Amino acid sequence: MNRGARAPRPTGDPHRLGSAVLGVATALVAVLALITATWGPASVSRALAGGPSVPSAPPPPAAVVTVLAGTVPIQPGAAPVSPGAPLNVAVQHGVLQAVQVTDAKTGRQVAGTLSPDAASWRNSAPLSYGDTYQVAVTAVGADGQPVQQSSTLSTIRPAVLTAVSFRPTPSMTSVGVGQPLVVRFNHPVTDKAAAEKALAVTSTPAQHGGWFWMSANEAHYRAQSYWQPGSTLQLNANLFGVNLGKGAFGQENRAVTVHVHDSWVAKADGHAKTMQIFHNGAVVKSMAISLGSADHPSHIGPHVVSDKKPTMIMDSCTYGVCEGDPGYYKEKVDLDVRISADGEFVHSAPWSVGQQGSSNVSHGCVNLSPANARWFFDHFNLGDVVEITNSGGPKLPVWDTYGDWEVPWSEWQAGSAT
Repeated sequence: MNRGARAPRPTGDPHRLGSAVLGVATALVAVLALITATWGPASVSRALAGGPSVPSAPPPPAAVVTVLAGTVPIQPGAAPVSPGAPLNVAVQHGVLQAVQVTDAKTGRQVAGTLSPDAASWRNSAPLSYGDTYQVAVTAVGADGQPVQQSSTLSTIRPAVLTAVSFRPTPSMTSVGVGQPLVVRFNHPVTDKAAAEKALAVTSTPAQHGGWFWMSANEAHYRAQSYWQPGSTLQLNANLFGVNLGKGAFGQENRAVTVHVHDSWVAKADGHAKTMQIFHNGAVVKSMAISLGSADHPSHIGPHVVSDKKPTMIMDSCTYGVCEGDPGYYKEKVDLDVRISADGEFVHSAPWSVGQQGSSNVSHGCVNLSPANARWFFDHFNLGDVVEITNSGGPKLPVWDTYGDWEVPWSEWQAGSAT
């Protein structure tokens, strides 16, 4: 009997197959839930579509503009600033398109320079005292959107403007190895440290030096020892906008450049009654001299030539010994080289030739014969040095144009305000 073909029987267990399907589905749901929680629905859609799954990038930032006078932010109600402080405009997350700084008094634009990357701007022309400026800035941020910012700044109005003068003056381009650099203020300085920080000296070749305040109106700069022959000295007084104390501010910046010529040093010995002349360290001449008498001894120590004249009238009344007083004199003297402010000179003294080389009879000067005085006058100039020893006199005072080299280096450094 033909009962027909049998249907094929399943080869696996139906219960086990159902369990496997359920397990895969559960795992898929768990993965999708993790993706959704971590990256969000958009990432899930990309994952299901087979694309990369990455976090969304933050939006590009807007430009942020800052305006500084020196290190002081310019904000509404800000106190007046120094016109000497650099005006800086900067942008973060963008570039500067335009910067306009306008003088409210004149309407003129202040010149400035934009950096190559257009991230900052700085004024190249100075601001003025007691003025107001409008600052208008346009920048474009990384988001492509423009940002405009306006601000107002005012500059200080000094009670006193302080000017300076130099010695050597700008016209004195060549000086000797003993010449100090002198800055004279036309008003007393109460903040000497601020003033000194604004005074910059560069020597070529480099030589260690320092400032010494003679008074509230005068500061001197010298090296530890005499300047090297052939040196170039550059003095920059960057005083514009500097607060010098009690409402006084620097009026302007000034500079002077000085060349140091060959070394000329004369050594006058009161015991030997001779003066040896050294040119760049080598003895080139010796002269018989007469220094100050016991009643009028010459100061000892290094003296610096500060002036010279072919002839002049020397009058003892200028220091209180007048006509009728013992020791009074008034006479024409030739070939005068000044070495101190209180009347010491190297000069021609034909009346004392007989004592030169044997006794000291002058009123404090270095007496020479007319021939020796001519040679000395022709070879010694401003800043050259005359060192006097064994005269029986006191030390040349530091303030006595120029007693700078009489001060030991440690004491000189102590005379600095910084």
